[in-house]
Amino acid sequence: PELIELALLIFLLNPQFDKVRGRSGHSMMKNLLLPTLLKLTLFHMTQSRIDAFILPSTQKPQVTTSTPTKLSTSTSSPSNTTPTVTSTNNPQLGAPICIYHTITIPTSHAGPPRQLITVEDLTPTLNDILQSSNLRSGTLTVISRHTTTAITINERESRLAKDMSEYFLNLAPVDERSEAAAAKEETSRGVRYYHNDIDKRPEGDEEFRRCLENGWDVTKEEVLEEWRAQEPINAHSHLLAMMLGSSESIPVVEGAMVIGQWQSVLLVDLDGPRERTVGVQLMGFQ
Repeated sequence: PELIELALLIFLLNPQFDKVRGRSGHSMMKNLLLPTLLKLTLFHMTQSRIDAFILPSTQKPQVTTSTPTKLSTSTSSPSNTTPTVTSTNNPQLGAPICIYHTITIPTSHAGPPRQLITVEDLTPTLNDILQSSNLRSGTLTVISRHTTTAITINERESRLAKDMSEYFLNLAPVDERSEAAAAKEETSRGVRYYHNDIDKRPEGDEEFRRCLENGWDVTKEEVLEEWRAQEPINAHSHLLAMMLGSSESIPVVEGAMVIGQWQSVLLVDLDGPRERTVGVQLMGFQ
């Protein structure tokens, strides 16, 4: 088809065409046919270019399906550059499971709450819960139950925890009015957050209602003052918690969490140290 279209296009573009066929009808036909033939010719030429760049079937990802008894990792690089996927099948699924736990996590640091950033490793506790549940295939989800704590997956290492604290506080410095700034005998000069204007809170009917729903009758002056007195100067902790995230969902295969060799499930307390709680839900099959 491309050759026929090209021949017609050359014929129409030939100046002799108008001399031989110098009628208005033929001129009109030329005006109608020429744009259409140009489009068709360009389409087929472009399509030929695209077809030439389609990857051959040998370069598609390879999928290997197997039923291993346990997961294994390899540090060696494959001989080719195509991805290799190893799948684990569960041909015989047992009874369905849906279990929820609330876990209390004690702090590993002493002292009253002072906007200290601490890291607690949840992995051993989660492994114990997983083993007692008999879950073989499914998902384990862990969620923070506080607005100033976060859940993340990373390496549990003491010096990295110190790096995390310094890095996060550089991202969101403490308020110059907070106990954290006073404890270090230094102030975050000029750093103030609206959330920390405790004397202006609660603000609006919605926030008053939320206080009432949580057991604080702030319509009474003495209760309002008591509520304000217990509110920490911790806006930066809220902001950091939003950045890190509040939950993680981890696949469970053959009764074990699928995480890397150096990965741990971590609770990051951004307003500590204090006792915290997390929610854990297991869903899947025995």
